[in-house]
Amino acid sequence: MTTPFIPPEWAFEFHGHECPFMPIGYRMGKLALVYLGIEKERDHGFFVFPELGEGHPQTCMMDGMQIATGATYGKLLMAKTFYGKLAATFYHPNKGAVRYSLLPEFIDAMGRFEFFVYRKKGIEPSQIPLDVRREVLQWVYDQPDEAIFKVESKPDFTYTPVKGSFNKTKCSVCGEYVFDRYVRIKEGQPVCIPCSGYEKVVKIER
Repeated sequence: MTTPFIPPEWAFEFHGHECPFMPIGYRMGKLALVYLGIEKERDHGFFVFPELGEGHPQTCMMDGMQIATGATYGKLLMAKTFYGKLAATFYHPNKGAVRYSLLPEFIDAMGRFEFFVYRKKGIEPSQIPLDVRREVLQWVYDQPDEAIFKVESKPDFTYTPVKGSFNKTKCSVCGEYVFDRYVRIKEGQPVCIPCSGYEKVVKIER
């Protein structure tokens, strides 16, 4: 039976291409909302912790999670753990937490589709023939939830977000504003990180 949790067309436009992993993330997010008994997040009260890393295509799942839940990276509601696993924990302070992961059997079965023959050759999803893309998408939609996901309640999971602040200071070198928690002091004057010389390389969240 086809899942009711199929991404709207605009979700594919936002994501940029058709692939199976964005819809899987979307479905995961929708199921997590149902499990926790909450609505899509409008503000800053719900958090997602994907366990995906980098350098593998399944990270498309994170766009689906954001679209489904409203827990977006821009609102600081999504933080990657970089475990390199196909899973995520969804957390609401008043409702608890649940972890969804993809079953190995599901991943193995999906990997046999022609779509992945193209991907392993380095062909981008948007360049893969439409019928090949749609074949794997429809198969994913047709799979029951229990054939895709392992679901685990996380009763001991807690998270305290960084307290928000509007406080900011002008860098004494470049003159640009920097929010206070990122201010560094150089020769007794407030400076931003790039002007401080303390951290020359922009660090990706780890």
